[in-house]
Amino acid sequence: MMWRAAILSKVVAVFLPLLLAAGFALAQEVWDEAAAVEVNTELNRPALIEKGRYLAVLGDCRACHTAPGGALYAGGRAMEMPKLGIVYTSNITPDIHTGIGAWKLEEFEQALRHGIGRDGRNLYPAMPYDAYSKITDEDIRALYAYFLFGVAAVHEKPPENKIRRTMSPRWPLKVWNFLFVPDEPFAPDPQQSATWNRGAYLVQGLAHCGECHSPRGIAFQDKAYDETEKGFLGGGPVLDGWQAYNITPDPDNGIGLWTEAQLIQYLTTGHVNRLAQAGGTMAEAIENSFSQWQDEDIAAIVTYLRSIPPVRGRERIPRQRRGNPATDVVIKRGNLIRRDAEPQNLKATSDGARLYLGLCATCHGVDGTGSRDGYYPSLVYNSTVGARSNHNLRQVILEGVHRETAGEVKMMPSFARHLSKTELEKLLEYLRRQFAAHPEQGSVPRDN
Repeated sequence: MMWRAAILSKVVAVFLPLLLAAGFALAQEVWDEAAAVEVNTELNRPALIEKGRYLAVLGDCRACHTAPGGALYAGGRAMEMPKLGIVYTSNITPDIHTGIGAWKLEEFEQALRHGIGRDGRNLYPAMPYDAYSKITDEDIRALYAYFLFGVAAVHEKPPENKIRRTMSPRWPLKVWNFLFVPDEPFAPDPQQSATWNRGAYLVQGLAHCGECHSPRGIAFQDKAYDETEKGFLGGGPVLDGWQAYNITPDPDNGIGLWTEAQLIQYLTTGHVNRLAQAGGTMAEAIENSFSQWQDEDIAAIVTYLRSIPPVRGRERIPRQRRGNPATDVVIKRGNLIRRDAEPQNLKATSDGARLYLGLCATCHGVDGTGSRDGYYPSLVYNSTVGARSNHNLRQVILEGVHRETAGEVKMMPSFARHLSKTELEKLLEYLRRQFAAHPEQGSVPRDN
């Protein structure tokens, strides 16, 4: 009998933890299902879900919450934040375990507007909750309905954030939020038209344009959140190598010389012949968001942007009015490279011209004026080439451009693997000297 008791004791010792684990898992599943029932199922209405879907497009939620090659809204995209580290975006699908499937409306609102997670911890401001604080209650409900009932659940946990140890405590974010984050939803200006107010609401809130296009303070906070504050949309910091330009109506430093039609065309296609082409994060925003906006919303933000106070800068020649067609590369065509390599002719500008001729002239033309229809952009009077800083021009060369709107793909290949650091600098020097120069004086804008 004793040996039977011993065997039974061993069996219990082996299987009891397994049974307890299985029981706990079953209980957890029941609890999760009960939590899911607690969400506001009365918001599961087709019209509200569709409205939320469009609001998610307006907010370009896909850009941040979808990793390259990953499932829609499953998170995991790496966001490199200056002075902070790498933040991986969260899963916002209705998965109960790794997403927001068990979140209540109030919890969703707290995260979106105030940057406070369901566990009570402050979120890093990689998520633009300082702009989303202006979203109305009605739109919060629609977004909640869409993400819970209109998106496929994906069971996928994003990687852990890689935050610098000195920046890992989250309690300072409470102070940051108190000092810098607006705490009231958008309030329409009764002195302005409905179109203007719609544009203001979109630019300041859902589209969060200021997150990139407004200057930052010492704590990396937005210095301005609307047109009443100094510097609003006057140009932002360099993020991931790209710089967002001044988009106020200043004629020399902003978009004051752009027509309404040009602004609408740029936002919907990313391209305006002999003026501007979108690359990097702006191309992504146009592809995933702006190109899918309703016409009246595009018109609304154009109305708003053209009305806000202009922010003056250092330039007195607009970036889209700089440059001259090239002539020096024409004489190099058909000549042996070694002829230019002779000691008396060895100049950085000559090397840059050779690089341009070999890498760029096939598409942009020997003289840099591109194709007549604008499919291959002109580098003369080009708002990226003629900008005060060469950050975006450098990124275009290194990363290339890919943009798809209305089923049409525009692309430029990356030259990162084809250019040494020295060659890149020589090519940049040539492009700037030739295509960013003052049209009469020949001076080139100095980098910030």
